[in-house]
Amino acid sequence: MIDTHCHILPGLDDGAQNLEQFLAMTEIAVQDGIRIIIATPHVMAGAYDNSKEEIISAVQQVNTILTEKEIPLKILPGAEYHIEPDLPRRMKQGELLTLNNNGRYLLVEFPSAYIPSYTERILYELQLWGVTPVIAHPERNTAFAKKPSLLAQFVAKGMPTQVTAGSLTGSFGRQIQKTALSFIKQSLVHMIVSDAHSSKARRPVLSSAAAVVKKHFSEEVASKMVKDNPKSISSGNSINLAEQKIRKNWSSIITNLFPQRKA
Repeated sequence: MIDTHCHILPGLDDGAQNLEQFLAMTEIAVQDGIRIIIATPHVMAGAYDNSKEEIISAVQQVNTILTEKEIPLKILPGAEYHIEPDLPRRMKQGELLTLNNNGRYLLVEFPSAYIPSYTERILYELQLWGVTPVIAHPERNTAFAKKPSLLAQFVAKGMPTQVTAGSLTGSFGRQIQKTALSFIKQSLVHMIVSDAHSSKARRPVLSSAAAVVKKHFSEEVASKMVKDNPKSISSGNSINLAEQKIRKNWSSIITNLFPQRKA
């Protein structure tokens, strides 16, 4: 499996804080069957000012350590950019780090409670520069959850999305779990990612979430989300954003997961 969103680089953001924590996370990832991780430290003005060069250097350093310790895991460079008006300018100047530095996909996150008014313009301008925005954890955004058609508009314009593994397994609560499953039903999800921050909580694990998708939809859909699409993203290739094949009736999924409470 390939994880395209993970805060595993030590000391760059609110993820792994040191080499010991980094190694603990790699051990969990390998045990789960993950073989490639795109490291995506936060980049947010005034909070996490990680530069493209700093991230690439950190990735090179940890890969050297993994090789020395014979750990069967490869770290690729990436970043998670908070949506900001100057992203297109920074992209033009070569400051932004795309996923695996292949110039194709840029991971973008929104505030949790709303979608900024300039979002559509910024994402469109990024596309004009040949970069495809990848939308991080839309199921945890209040605006998308209330109005999925807003997310559908971005997907229709060629922007893939990631859903956090913990959202599918219920770690963020039942409502977010329901939203994540609903997005999959509507063909609005293209990858499952760990968005891991530590070896304790928010761990680098994909298999349990993939099992949820396999159970309620199909093995084919689950495989696309943790293997096929992440491989295409990391290689800079196109992915098919068309409708997925859904195996089960949506109403039965919701009934089984969220039975009506008795009065």
